Amino acid sequence: MAWRSHGKNHRDLIDQLKSNGIIKSTTVYNAMLAVDRKDYCHTREAYKDNPQPIGSNVTISAPHMHAHALETLVAHLQPGSRALDVGSGSGYLTTCMAIMVGEAGRVVGIDHIKDLVELSKSNTAKSHGALLNSNRLHYVVGDGRKGYSEGAPYDCIHVGAAAPTLPQPLVDQLANGGRLVCPVGPSGSVQDFIQLDKDENGKITKKKLMGVVYVPLTDKSKQV
Repeated sequence: MAWRSHGKNHRDLIDQLKSNGIIKSTTVYNAMLAVDRKDYCHTREAYKDNPQPIGSNVTISAPHMHAHALETLVAHLQPGSRALDVGSGSGYLTTCMAIMVGEAGRVVGIDHIKDLVELSKSNTAKSHGALLNSNRLHYVVGDGRKGYSEGAPYDCIHVGAAAPTLPQPLVDQLANGGRLVCPVGPSGSVQDFIQLDKDENGKITKKKLMGVVYVPLTDKSKQV
């Protein structure tokens, strides 16, 4: 089961996620294996399958949630894809996404807390500085609820914090044929992990994937 996917080391963690059926594709397995969680989670429990604090009242999500998100988005994180990670936090998932989209792709990570953006850059630079140097991965400071129009449209959008409702600017910045995933619901309660698909004609469909508990997608004054 997901909450039993603890590892003795990084490879063991990723293997446990695969053995427990959370990681299903080779693409996601290879991406998560390439990004060592200890570079992004500065506690002694980096390989535990649970959230860990990273500062500013924010956590890095549990590895099984990162795996779920990547598996849900894998068809939209193909070589050459453009992706947006809202509430990029530690930068772990953002870096995985950048690996998946290949050299021709581009991923933007956005967070409204400058210290977290600097942290994510530092974390990524430890083993994947080439992604930053090539601008394949770009971190920006901003209100993720408004998206990042400079890089739109996006083939996929991941939101790493819970919104009361789906932010319309993110829906608008999703490309036709794209997919968005976002926790939706009240802070401090169980939320719905929503998958939103936009077909080639711009028609939108939504699906509830599971119940989750995420920190709220809010502004800086309410978070720090």
